[in-house]
Amino acid sequence: MVKNLSLEILKNTPVSEQAVEIVERKGLGHPDSICDAVMDRISVALSREYIKRFGSVLHHNIDKGMIVAGRVEKGFKRGRVTKPMELIIGDRATFTVGKVTVPVASIVKETVEAWFGENLVHVDPKKDLKIRVVLEPGSVELADIFSRKGRLKGANDTSASVGYAPFTHTEEAVLKTERFINSPAFKLDFPETGTDVKVMGVRRGTELDLTVACPLLCTMVENEKDYFARKARILKALKGFTSGFPFTGTAINLNTLDLRGRGVGGIYLSLLGTSAEDADSGQVGRGNRVNGVISLNRPMGTEAAAGKNPVSHVGKIYTVLSHRIAAELYERIEGIKEVYVWLLSRIGTPIDAPRQVYVMVIPGGRVDKKKVEKSVSAILDEFLSGIGTFTGELSRGEYPVC
Repeated sequence: MVKNLSLEILKNTPVSEQAVEIVERKGLGHPDSICDAVMDRISVALSREYIKRFGSVLHHNIDKGMIVAGRVEKGFKRGRVTKPMELIIGDRATFTVGKVTVPVASIVKETVEAWFGENLVHVDPKKDLKIRVVLEPGSVELADIFSRKGRLKGANDTSASVGYAPFTHTEEAVLKTERFINSPAFKLDFPETGTDVKVMGVRRGTELDLTVACPLLCTMVENEKDYFARKARILKALKGFTSGFPFTGTAINLNTLDLRGRGVGGIYLSLLGTSAEDADSGQVGRGNRVNGVISLNRPMGTEAAAGKNPVSHVGKIYTVLSHRIAAELYERIEGIKEVYVWLLSRIGTPIDAPRQVYVMVIPGGRVDKKKVEKSVSAILDEFLSGIGTFTGELSRGEYPVC
């Protein structure tokens, strides 16, 4: 039986029925998304190495990272990098155990280069990116958590996370739109599009307004006229894709800073496909939540899940888990319109024993609170009793965090 459970049944208006809803999605090549994805890949790589050498994941947190924008020269059908981007990888890692040394810096650099090679095809990580590793060993008391006996680790922080279900149509639309633009099929049809896609959606009543930013690669654009012709074709494809969305009307606005007659200064061009090349730096934790969107009508935690230790840091474990629990509650308990799950940890306490679990249910009609509470408790027991398996899945990168 889960302890410290509080269930509240409210008559709040579900987000999908509120007058205005605002949702954002930062795409694959956005500087913030780059930081989140790369740092989490590093955590997975280090976890794999620790397990290989020592049989378990050791102390590390790769959640303090930043990409510093470089400089490029851009023109029609040309461009060159004049100053590489710089990726700074920080916080803590385990470098030695007894007399065994772990090649942390080498693992980090190899992982970064592999990620860029797989995901940002216009970036040469050996020429266009400087990698600076500023990881250091962890503090004695936090590292000691990993040598203590017990089936599960103790939480290495006192923090809170929140998850929710289900997705609204607006959240689904924003997420799907970015994924459509960055899909392999779209890139085949429109190879001139970069990966730094940002989608901002606002629903007013039953109408959706989407503002999309997507750079075009300067080396593939002949002139200003060609840019606007390509933009028109891309916009037509987006309108076709979004025409099936369940709204009474969907408006698409693409690259709204553009202004004809100003040449390169009036259009959104990119050499490498990401604004990190010269316009915008990025940072871990400023991107999408672990479910892929930034939904401003929802409660959000302040933890950056990407890169955190997957077996002890509740800032990652509880952030992902709260969304999974919420989805399961919504699917298995009849009569629920919306559900929110808060998980609070206490440092040192085993991760399967949250200090507080708070579940807020918005029903579609009358519900029996005792029956709901019984179902909630049973489902929570399932998740918390299986948290050891879940952390293993996290350590293998089975749950995307951006």
